[in-house]
Amino acid sequence: MMSSFERKPPVFKDALKFWFKLGWISFGGTVGHINIMHDEMVTKRKWISSSRFFHALSLCMLLPGPEAQQLAIYIGWQLHGLKGGLIAGILFVLPSMVILLLLSMFYVYFGNQPWMFAMFNGFKPAVIAIIIVALLGIGKKALHTSLHVLVALLAFAGIFFFNLSMLMIITGAIVWGIVVWKFLPGLLDKKNGVNKETTVDERAYYFNKNSIALGSDATIKKSIKRTVVFILLWLIPITAFYFFAVDFSFWKQLSLFFTETALFTIGGSYTVLPYVAQFSVTKLNWLNKMQMIDGFALAETTPGPLIIVVSYVGFMAAYNHFSGSMLMGAGALLLTTFLTFLPSFLFIFVGGPIIERTHGNKAMGSILSFVTAAVVGVILNLTLFLGKDVVFPNGVSTHSIDLYALGWIVFSLILMKRFKLNVLYIIGLSLIFGLIHY
Repeated sequence: MMSSFERKPPVFKDALKFWFKLGWISFGGTVGHINIMHDEMVTKRKWISSSRFFHALSLCMLLPGPEAQQLAIYIGWQLHGLKGGLIAGILFVLPSMVILLLLSMFYVYFGNQPWMFAMFNGFKPAVIAIIIVALLGIGKKALHTSLHVLVALLAFAGIFFFNLSMLMIITGAIVWGIVVWKFLPGLLDKKNGVNKETTVDERAYYFNKNSIALGSDATIKKSIKRTVVFILLWLIPITAFYFFAVDFSFWKQLSLFFTETALFTIGGSYTVLPYVAQFSVTKLNWLNKMQMIDGFALAETTPGPLIIVVSYVGFMAAYNHFSGSMLMGAGALLLTTFLTFLPSFLFIFVGGPIIERTHGNKAMGSILSFVTAAVVGVILNLTLFLGKDVVFPNGVSTHSIDLYALGWIVFSLILMKRFKLNVLYIIGLSLIFGLIHY
Protein backbone atom coordinates (compact mmCIF):
# COMPACT_ATOMS: atom_id res chain seq x y z
CA MET A 1 0.00 0.00 0.00
CA MET A 2 1.31 3.41 -0.92
CA SER A 3 2.01 5.74 2.01
CA SER A 4 1.33 9.49 2.01
CA PHE A 5 5.02 10.07 1.39
CA GLU A 6 5.20 8.02 -1.80
CA ARG A 7 4.56 9.36 -5.26
CA LYS A 8 1.48 8.52 -7.29
CA PRO A 9 1.95 6.53 -10.51
CA PRO A 10 2.52 8.64 -13.64
CA VAL A 11 -0.49 9.24 -15.85
CA PHE A 12 -0.44 6.81 -18.78
CA LYS A 13 -1.05 9.66 -21.23
CA ASP A 14 2.11 11.42 -19.97
CA ALA A 15 4.14 8.22 -20.31
CA LEU A 16 2.77 7.68 -23.83
CA LYS A 17 3.90 11.20 -24.80
CA PHE A 18 7.35 10.54 -23.35
CA TRP A 19 7.86 7.20 -25.15
CA PHE A 20 6.71 8.78 -28.43
CA LYS A 21 9.08 11.71 -27.93
CA LEU A 22 11.97 9.40 -26.98
CA GLY A 23 11.62 7.47 -30.24
CA TRP A 24 12.23 10.65 -32.25
CA ILE A 25 15.01 12.30 -30.20
CA SER A 26 17.12 9.34 -29.01
CA PHE A 27 20.23 10.04 -31.07
CA GLY A 28 23.69 8.92 -30.00
CA GLY A 29 23.10 5.17 -29.83
CA THR A 30 22.72 3.22 -26.60
CA VAL A 31 24.64 5.82 -24.62
CA GLY A 32 22.35 8.60 -25.76
CA HIS A 33 19.21 6.54 -25.04
CA ILE A 34 20.28 5.66 -21.52
CA ASN A 35 21.30 9.23 -20.75
CA ILE A 36 17.97 10.64 -21.99
CA MET A 37 15.92 8.04 -20.11
CA HIS A 38 17.82 8.60 -16.88
CA ASP A 39 17.64 12.38 -17.18
CA GLU A 40 13.90 12.36 -17.92
CA MET A 41 12.55 9.49 -15.83
CA VAL A 42 14.90 9.61 -12.85
CA THR A 43 16.07 13.20 -12.49
CA LYS A 44 13.15 15.23 -13.84
CA ARG A 45 10.00 13.12 -13.54
CA LYS A 46 11.02 10.84 -10.64
CA TRP A 47 9.20 7.87 -12.13
CA ILE A 48 11.97 5.43 -11.21
CA SER A 49 14.87 5.71 -8.76
CA SER A 50 18.48 5.64 -9.93
CA SER A 51 19.22 2.46 -7.96
CA ARG A 52 16.39 0.60 -9.67
CA PHE A 53 17.27 2.10 -13.08
CA PHE A 54 20.90 0.97 -13.02
CA HIS A 55 20.08 -2.44 -11.56
CA ALA A 56 17.76 -3.14 -14.48
CA LEU A 57 20.28 -1.70 -16.97
CA SER A 58 23.09 -3.94 -15.70
CA LEU A 59 20.96 -7.04 -16.19
CA CYS A 60 19.79 -5.91 -19.63
CA MET A 61 23.47 -5.68 -20.58
CA LEU A 62 23.69 -9.45 -20.09
CA LEU A 63 20.83 -10.19 -22.50
CA PRO A 64 21.09 -10.60 -26.27
CA GLY A 65 19.72 -7.71 -28.30
CA PRO A 66 19.47 -3.93 -27.80
CA GLU A 67 19.73 -3.27 -24.06
CA ALA A 68 18.31 0.27 -24.26
CA GLN A 69 15.08 -1.01 -25.82
CA GLN A 70 14.89 -3.78 -23.24
CA LEU A 71 15.33 -1.21 -20.48
CA ALA A 72 12.50 0.89 -21.97
CA ILE A 73 10.24 -2.19 -22.13
CA TYR A 74 11.03 -3.05 -18.53
CA ILE A 75 10.38 0.46 -17.18
CA GLY A 76 7.22 0.85 -19.27
CA TRP A 77 6.01 -2.51 -17.93
CA GLN A 78 6.65 -1.51 -14.32
CA LEU A 79 4.92 1.85 -14.74
CA HIS A 80 1.77 0.71 -16.57
CA GLY A 81 1.73 -3.05 -16.88
CA LEU A 82 1.85 -5.11 -20.07
CA LYS A 83 0.45 -2.32 -22.26
CA GLY A 84 3.09 0.06 -20.91
CA GLY A 85 5.91 -2.31 -21.82
CA LEU A 86 4.53 -2.95 -25.31
CA ILE A 87 4.04 0.77 -26.01
CA ALA A 88 7.52 1.67 -24.72
CA GLY A 89 9.23 -1.06 -26.77
CA ILE A 90 7.32 -0.39 -30.00
CA LEU A 91 7.66 3.41 -29.91
CA PHE A 92 11.35 3.04 -29.13
CA VAL A 93 11.92 1.45 -32.55
CA LEU A 94 9.04 2.63 -34.77
CA PRO A 95 10.29 6.18 -35.61
CA SER A 96 13.79 5.01 -36.56
CA MET A 97 12.32 2.21 -38.70
CA VAL A 98 10.11 4.65 -40.62
CA ILE A 99 12.96 7.13 -41.11
CA LEU A 100 15.39 4.41 -42.21
CA LEU A 101 12.84 3.03 -44.68
CA LEU A 102 12.51 6.46 -46.28
CA LEU A 103 16.29 7.00 -46.26
CA SER A 104 16.91 3.55 -47.78
CA MET A 105 14.47 4.26 -50.61
CA PHE A 106 16.01 7.71 -51.01
CA TYR A 107 19.47 6.12 -51.11
CA VAL A 108 18.76 3.58 -53.85
CA TYR A 109 16.77 6.13 -55.89
CA PHE A 110 19.30 8.97 -55.89
CA GLY A 111 22.41 6.86 -55.58
CA ASN A 112 25.63 8.12 -54.07
CA GLN A 113 24.87 11.84 -54.47
CA PRO A 114 27.60 14.05 -52.93
CA TRP A 115 25.18 16.65 -51.53
CA MET A 116 23.17 14.01 -49.67
CA PHE A 117 26.17 12.53 -47.91
CA ALA A 118 27.57 16.00 -47.29
CA MET A 119 24.58 16.53 -45.00
CA PHE A 120 25.26 13.22 -43.26
CA ASN A 121 28.94 14.08 -42.89
CA GLY A 122 27.94 17.35 -41.27
CA PHE A 123 25.95 15.36 -38.72
CA LYS A 124 28.73 12.91 -37.80
CA PRO A 125 30.71 15.37 -35.59
CA ALA A 126 27.51 16.13 -33.69
CA VAL A 127 27.00 12.38 -33.08
CA ILE A 128 30.46 12.27 -31.47
CA ALA A 129 29.57 15.26 -29.28
CA ILE A 130 26.27 13.62 -28.26
CA ILE A 131 28.13 10.43 -27.29
CA ILE A 132 30.73 12.40 -25.29
CA VAL A 133 28.02 14.24 -23.33
CA ALA A 134 26.23 10.96 -22.63
CA LEU A 135 29.53 9.27 -21.65
CA LEU A 136 30.20 11.99 -19.07
CA GLY A 137 26.68 11.63 -17.69
CA ILE A 138 26.75 7.82 -17.46
CA GLY A 139 30.30 7.80 -16.08
CA LYS A 140 29.41 10.25 -13.31
CA LYS A 141 26.52 8.02 -12.20
CA ALA A 142 28.22 4.62 -12.62
CA LEU A 143 31.81 5.12 -11.38
CA HIS A 144 31.20 5.08 -7.63
CA THR A 145 34.68 4.13 -6.34
CA SER A 146 38.27 3.91 -7.54
CA LEU A 147 37.64 0.19 -8.15
CA HIS A 148 34.85 1.06 -10.58
CA VAL A 149 37.14 3.52 -12.36
CA LEU A 150 39.81 0.80 -12.60
CA VAL A 151 37.31 -1.65 -14.13
CA ALA A 152 36.28 0.99 -16.68
CA LEU A 153 39.93 1.58 -17.63
CA LEU A 154 40.64 -2.16 -17.89
CA ALA A 155 37.56 -2.65 -20.06
CA PHE A 156 38.70 0.18 -22.31
CA ALA A 157 42.23 -1.25 -22.58
CA GLY A 158 40.88 -4.74 -23.27
CA ILE A 159 38.73 -3.70 -26.21
CA PHE A 160 41.01 -0.93 -27.52
CA PHE A 161 44.39 -2.69 -27.41
CA PHE A 162 43.47 -6.38 -27.41
CA ASN A 163 40.14 -6.37 -29.29
CA LEU A 164 38.42 -8.44 -26.60
CA SER A 165 34.79 -9.28 -27.18
CA MET A 166 32.02 -7.62 -25.20
CA LEU A 167 31.13 -11.02 -23.73
CA MET A 168 34.67 -11.48 -22.38
CA ILE A 169 34.67 -7.98 -20.88
CA ILE A 170 31.32 -8.49 -19.14
CA THR A 171 32.46 -11.89 -17.85
CA GLY A 172 35.66 -10.32 -16.54
CA ALA A 173 33.67 -7.57 -14.79
CA ILE A 174 31.43 -10.17 -13.13
CA VAL A 175 34.43 -12.22 -11.94
CA TRP A 176 36.07 -9.02 -10.66
CA GLY A 177 32.88 -8.09 -8.81
CA ILE A 178 32.65 -11.54 -7.19
CA VAL A 179 36.30 -11.36 -6.03
CA VAL A 180 35.88 -7.85 -4.58
CA TRP A 181 32.63 -8.74 -2.80
CA LYS A 182 34.13 -11.96 -1.42
CA PHE A 183 37.57 -10.75 -0.31
CA LEU A 184 37.57 -6.91 -0.30
CA PRO A 185 34.01 -5.83 0.63
CA GLY A 186 35.31 -2.95 2.75
CA LEU A 187 36.53 -1.16 -0.37
CA LEU A 188 32.91 -0.76 -1.47
CA ASP A 189 31.91 1.05 1.73
CA LYS A 190 34.01 4.18 1.34
CA LYS A 191 32.34 7.53 1.76
CA ASN A 192 33.02 8.45 -1.83
CA GLY A 193 31.56 5.17 -3.02
CA VAL A 194 28.33 3.34 -3.45
CA ASN A 195 26.92 4.42 -0.12
CA LYS A 196 26.18 7.85 -1.53
CA GLU A 197 23.14 6.15 -3.04
CA THR A 198 21.77 5.40 0.45
CA THR A 199 21.29 9.11 1.18
CA VAL A 200 18.69 9.33 -1.60
CA ASP A 201 15.07 9.35 -0.43
CA GLU A 202 13.70 6.46 -2.43
CA ARG A 203 10.14 7.45 -1.50
CA ALA A 204 10.50 10.48 -3.77
CA TYR A 205 10.31 8.07 -6.75
CA TYR A 206 7.23 6.13 -7.81
CA PHE A 207 9.13 2.94 -8.69
CA ASN A 208 11.96 2.57 -6.17
CA LYS A 209 14.06 -0.08 -4.48
CA ASN A 210 11.26 -0.78 -2.00
CA SER A 211 8.57 -1.26 -4.65
CA ILE A 212 7.14 -4.72 -5.32
CA ALA A 213 7.52 -5.00 -9.07
CA LEU A 214 5.30 -6.61 -11.65
CA GLY A 215 6.55 -10.07 -12.54
CA SER A 216 7.70 -10.90 -9.02
CA ASP A 217 4.96 -13.52 -8.71
CA ALA A 218 5.41 -15.02 -12.18
CA THR A 219 4.91 -18.77 -12.43
CA ILE A 220 6.44 -21.31 -14.79
CA LYS A 221 3.02 -21.73 -16.41
CA LYS A 222 2.78 -18.00 -17.16
CA SER A 223 6.34 -17.95 -18.56
CA ILE A 224 5.60 -20.89 -20.85
CA LYS A 225 2.40 -19.20 -22.02
CA ARG A 226 4.28 -16.02 -22.93
CA THR A 227 6.96 -18.02 -24.73
CA VAL A 228 4.30 -19.79 -26.81
CA VAL A 229 2.76 -16.42 -27.72
CA PHE A 230 6.22 -15.24 -28.84
CA ILE A 231 6.70 -18.33 -31.04
CA LEU A 232 3.26 -17.84 -32.62
CA LEU A 233 4.04 -14.16 -33.35
CA TRP A 234 7.35 -15.21 -34.90
CA LEU A 235 5.58 -17.74 -37.12
CA ILE A 236 3.01 -15.26 -38.52
CA PRO A 237 5.27 -13.46 -41.05
CA ILE A 238 7.13 -16.67 -41.97
CA THR A 239 3.82 -18.39 -42.75
CA ALA A 240 2.57 -15.38 -44.73
CA PHE A 241 5.71 -15.30 -46.87
CA TYR A 242 5.46 -19.05 -47.43
CA PHE A 243 1.99 -18.76 -48.95
CA PHE A 244 2.12 -15.36 -50.64
CA ALA A 245 5.74 -14.41 -51.48
CA VAL A 246 7.90 -15.47 -54.40
CA ASP A 247 11.22 -17.23 -53.76
CA PHE A 248 10.46 -18.44 -50.24
CA SER A 249 14.02 -19.77 -49.84
CA PHE A 250 15.31 -16.16 -49.74
CA TRP A 251 12.76 -15.11 -47.11
CA LYS A 252 13.47 -18.23 -45.06
CA GLN A 253 17.20 -17.51 -45.10
CA LEU A 254 16.61 -13.84 -44.17
CA SER A 255 14.29 -14.79 -41.32
CA LEU A 256 16.53 -17.46 -39.82
CA PHE A 257 19.65 -15.29 -40.05
CA PHE A 258 18.18 -12.28 -38.23
CA THR A 259 16.36 -14.47 -35.70
CA GLU A 260 19.64 -16.17 -34.86
CA THR A 261 21.34 -12.77 -34.60
CA ALA A 262 18.68 -11.41 -32.26
CA LEU A 263 18.53 -14.46 -29.99
CA PHE A 264 22.15 -15.43 -29.59
CA THR A 265 24.39 -12.38 -30.04
CA ILE A 266 25.27 -10.81 -26.68
CA GLY A 267 27.05 -7.49 -26.25
CA GLY A 268 24.95 -4.78 -27.85
CA SER A 269 25.02 -3.14 -31.27
CA TYR A 270 28.79 -3.03 -31.67
CA THR A 271 29.06 -6.77 -31.13
CA VAL A 272 26.17 -7.60 -33.46
CA LEU A 273 27.00 -5.28 -36.35
CA PRO A 274 30.45 -6.66 -37.30
CA TYR A 275 28.90 -10.15 -37.36
CA VAL A 276 26.00 -8.99 -39.56
CA ALA A 277 28.34 -7.04 -41.86
CA GLN A 278 30.72 -9.97 -42.33
CA PHE A 279 28.06 -12.55 -43.13
CA SER A 280 25.74 -10.38 -45.22
CA VAL A 281 28.61 -9.11 -47.39
CA THR A 282 31.09 -11.99 -47.65
CA LYS A 283 28.97 -15.09 -46.98
CA LEU A 284 25.44 -14.31 -48.14
CA ASN A 285 26.34 -11.70 -50.81
CA TRP A 286 23.26 -9.62 -50.03
CA LEU A 287 25.07 -6.30 -50.55
CA ASN A 288 28.58 -5.05 -51.20
CA LYS A 289 31.01 -3.49 -48.74
CA MET A 290 30.39 0.12 -49.86
CA GLN A 291 26.64 -0.34 -49.48
CA MET A 292 27.27 -1.66 -45.97
CA ILE A 293 29.37 1.38 -45.07
CA ASP A 294 26.69 3.68 -46.49
CA GLY A 295 24.19 1.85 -44.26
CA PHE A 296 26.18 2.79 -41.17
CA ALA A 297 26.10 6.44 -42.29
CA LEU A 298 22.33 6.29 -42.78
CA ALA A 299 21.76 4.58 -39.42
CA GLU A 300 23.84 7.18 -37.60
CA THR A 301 21.51 9.92 -38.81
CA THR A 302 18.38 8.26 -37.42
CA PRO A 303 17.14 8.15 -33.82
CA GLY A 304 16.75 4.84 -32.07
CA PRO A 305 19.27 2.01 -31.59
CA LEU A 306 22.21 1.76 -33.99
CA ILE A 307 21.32 -1.90 -34.49
CA ILE A 308 18.49 -0.58 -36.68
CA VAL A 309 21.10 -0.70 -39.46
CA VAL A 310 20.18 -4.40 -39.81
CA SER A 311 16.84 -3.21 -41.19
CA TYR A 312 18.74 -1.42 -43.95
CA VAL A 313 20.66 -4.66 -44.59
CA GLY A 314 17.35 -6.46 -45.01
CA PHE A 315 16.12 -3.76 -47.40
CA MET A 316 19.25 -3.92 -49.56
CA ALA A 317 19.28 -7.74 -49.53
CA ALA A 318 15.78 -7.93 -51.02
CA TYR A 319 16.31 -4.89 -53.28
CA ASN A 320 19.39 -6.48 -54.84
CA HIS A 321 17.95 -10.01 -54.89
CA PHE A 322 14.72 -8.97 -56.61
CA SER A 323 16.33 -6.76 -59.27
CA GLY A 324 15.74 -3.35 -57.74
CA SER A 325 12.25 -3.89 -56.32
CA MET A 326 11.38 -1.14 -53.81
CA LEU A 327 8.35 -3.15 -52.65
CA MET A 328 10.41 -6.24 -51.85
CA GLY A 329 13.01 -4.06 -50.14
CA ALA A 330 10.36 -2.43 -47.96
CA GLY A 331 8.89 -5.84 -47.08
CA ALA A 332 12.31 -7.16 -46.08
CA LEU A 333 13.00 -4.08 -43.96
CA LEU A 334 9.75 -4.55 -42.03
CA LEU A 335 10.41 -8.28 -41.59
CA THR A 336 14.00 -7.71 -40.42
CA THR A 337 12.93 -5.06 -37.91
CA PHE A 338 10.19 -7.32 -36.55
CA LEU A 339 12.53 -10.31 -36.13
CA THR A 340 15.35 -8.24 -34.61
CA PHE A 341 13.34 -6.50 -31.90
CA LEU A 342 10.61 -9.06 -31.09
CA PRO A 343 12.90 -11.15 -28.82
CA SER A 344 13.47 -8.14 -26.53
CA PHE A 345 9.85 -8.40 -25.39
CA LEU A 346 10.30 -12.12 -24.66
CA PHE A 347 13.49 -11.55 -22.66
CA ILE A 348 11.87 -8.88 -20.48
CA PHE A 349 8.37 -10.29 -19.99
CA VAL A 350 9.73 -13.78 -19.28
CA GLY A 351 13.05 -12.73 -17.74
CA GLY A 352 11.54 -9.92 -15.66
CA PRO A 353 11.03 -12.16 -12.62
CA ILE A 354 14.76 -12.93 -12.64
CA ILE A 355 15.47 -9.19 -12.50
CA GLU A 356 13.16 -8.89 -9.50
CA ARG A 357 14.61 -11.85 -7.61
CA THR A 358 18.09 -10.33 -7.75
CA HIS A 359 16.96 -6.83 -6.74
CA GLY A 360 17.80 -5.92 -3.16
CA ASN A 361 20.58 -8.52 -3.07
CA LYS A 362 23.63 -6.48 -2.02
CA ALA A 363 26.12 -8.95 -3.48
CA MET A 364 24.33 -9.01 -6.85
CA GLY A 365 23.98 -5.22 -6.81
CA SER A 366 27.70 -4.73 -6.21
CA ILE A 367 28.67 -7.25 -8.88
CA LEU A 368 26.36 -5.67 -11.46
CA SER A 369 27.69 -2.20 -10.63
CA PHE A 370 31.03 -3.41 -12.02
CA VAL A 371 29.27 -4.53 -15.20
CA THR A 372 27.94 -0.98 -15.62
CA ALA A 373 31.43 0.40 -14.93
CA ALA A 374 32.90 -1.87 -17.62
CA VAL A 375 30.31 -0.58 -20.08
CA VAL A 376 31.61 2.96 -19.43
CA GLY A 377 35.03 1.79 -20.64
CA VAL A 378 33.46 0.23 -23.72
CA ILE A 379 31.63 3.48 -24.46
CA LEU A 380 34.91 5.40 -24.16
CA ASN A 381 36.38 3.04 -26.78
CA LEU A 382 33.34 3.58 -28.98
CA THR A 383 33.82 7.36 -28.72
CA LEU A 384 37.43 7.07 -29.91
CA PHE A 385 36.57 4.41 -32.51
CA LEU A 386 33.98 6.63 -34.19
CA GLY A 387 35.70 9.91 -33.41
CA LYS A 388 39.00 9.07 -35.09
CA ASP A 389 37.29 8.43 -38.42
CA VAL A 390 35.48 11.76 -38.18
CA VAL A 391 38.49 13.83 -37.09
CA PHE A 392 41.03 11.86 -39.19
CA PRO A 393 39.04 10.93 -42.34
CA ASN A 394 42.19 9.79 -44.18
CA GLY A 395 43.50 7.74 -41.26
CA VAL A 396 45.30 8.65 -38.05
CA SER A 397 48.68 7.80 -39.57
CA THR A 398 48.33 10.63 -42.11
CA HIS A 399 48.03 13.24 -39.31
CA SER A 400 45.54 15.01 -41.57
CA ILE A 401 42.97 16.53 -39.18
CA ASP A 402 39.57 17.65 -40.42
CA LEU A 403 39.50 20.99 -38.61
CA TYR A 404 35.89 21.60 -39.63
CA ALA A 405 34.77 18.34 -37.98
CA LEU A 406 36.88 18.96 -34.87
CA GLY A 407 35.54 22.50 -34.59
CA TRP A 408 31.95 21.30 -34.93
CA ILE A 409 32.45 18.67 -32.21
CA VAL A 410 33.70 21.37 -29.84
CA PHE A 411 30.92 23.78 -30.89
CA SER A 412 28.25 21.09 -30.37
CA LEU A 413 29.68 20.25 -26.94
CA ILE A 414 29.51 23.91 -25.90
CA LEU A 415 25.92 24.20 -27.11
CA MET A 416 24.85 21.09 -25.19
CA LYS A 417 26.88 21.49 -21.99
CA ARG A 418 26.98 25.26 -21.59
CA PHE A 419 23.70 26.34 -23.17
CA LYS A 420 21.72 23.06 -22.71
CA LEU A 421 20.53 23.23 -26.34
CA ASN A 422 18.07 20.52 -27.34
CA VAL A 423 19.49 17.64 -29.40
CA LEU A 424 16.95 18.26 -32.18
CA TYR A 425 18.36 21.74 -32.76
CA ILE A 426 21.89 20.32 -32.81
CA ILE A 427 20.84 17.84 -35.51
CA GLY A 428 19.21 20.53 -37.66
CA LEU A 429 22.19 22.86 -37.35
CA SER A 430 24.58 20.00 -38.18
CA LEU A 431 22.74 19.04 -41.38
CA ILE A 432 22.79 22.69 -42.49
CA PHE A 433 26.49 22.88 -41.57
CA GLY A 434 27.18 19.84 -43.76
CA LEU A 435 25.45 21.44 -46.76
CA ILE A 436 27.23 24.78 -46.28
CA HIS A 437 30.57 23.03 -45.87
CA TYR A 438 29.89 21.09 -49.08
